Amino acid sequence: MSAPARATSAELTRRPTERVKVTRVTGPEGDREAHVRPDDLIVEEPLSIQLDGSLVSTTMRTPGHDHELAVGFCFTEGLFGGAEVLGVRHCSDETTAASVSNVVTVDTGALAPVPTPRLGNASSSCGWCGSQHLDEMCARFEPLPDGGPVDLDVIGSIVDAVVDGQGLFASTGSVHAAAAFNSSGAVLLTREDVGRHNAVDKVVGALVLERNALPAIGHGLFVSGRASIEMVQKAWAAGFSTLVSVSAPTALAVDAARRANLVLAGFVRGDGFNVYSPERLP
Repeated sequence: MSAPARATSAELTRRPTERVKVTRVTGPEGDREAHVRPDDLIVEEPLSIQLDGSLVSTTMRTPGHDHELAVGFCFTEGLFGGAEVLGVRHCSDETTAASVSNVVTVDTGALAPVPTPRLGNASSSCGWCGSQHLDEMCARFEPLPDGGPVDLDVIGSIVDAVVDGQGLFASTGSVHAAAAFNSSGAVLLTREDVGRHNAVDKVVGALVLERNALPAIGHGLFVSGRASIEMVQKAWAAGFSTLVSVSAPTALAVDAARRANLVLAGFVRGDGFNVYSPERLP
């Protein structure tokens, strides 16, 4: 994919958090005390993603980095078909600010293949509604080239390195994070969202729009949730050499990672982790 244009309009997204009053109950059993205090909650709203004006998906997401989310989704789903991104903008036929901020269209000048809408709405937790068979995914992608030796110290340190970029999680405790990092373990960018797959799509979209950095051979992708099949699909589509997760992978994700030649590490903590792909380290 050649260098795309940057987004053609400013993002019109709403605040990612909303402040409410809550009653905080503290103290031991039989001696509880209640206090009213403010609390920040994460916002979850639908985003309709269009490609050249045609609806391709509606997903529940945290407002912010919507252009990246739309581009990243189209990229990891293979919807561009080699076409360049000419622009990204918020748009709507409605007149309210909320409706305008919840519709994004990606423009390729009608050079992308005519898209087929996804089956229904995507939730904030499931990135692969109407899932494709693993064999179909393997037919779509070539195995990844060798990304170089696996640096176990980099994998073990990446969780702590990503923490500084998780501002929304620090204030709300209710979002996932995804991050791109280089072979030295330096975090290139971090994105947060109520949905794991949305956070990954925002990272991929940023790499497409701002850095022209795909395929990301030799780089790694961090995800704060489990390493499911859709996480492997997105990492594979973007060309990452390594996928790091703080939780366990699924059996299907491990199968896909091994067929993709993708290094997959799970249960990553500072004091240890499991490497599921490759089956044996060299």
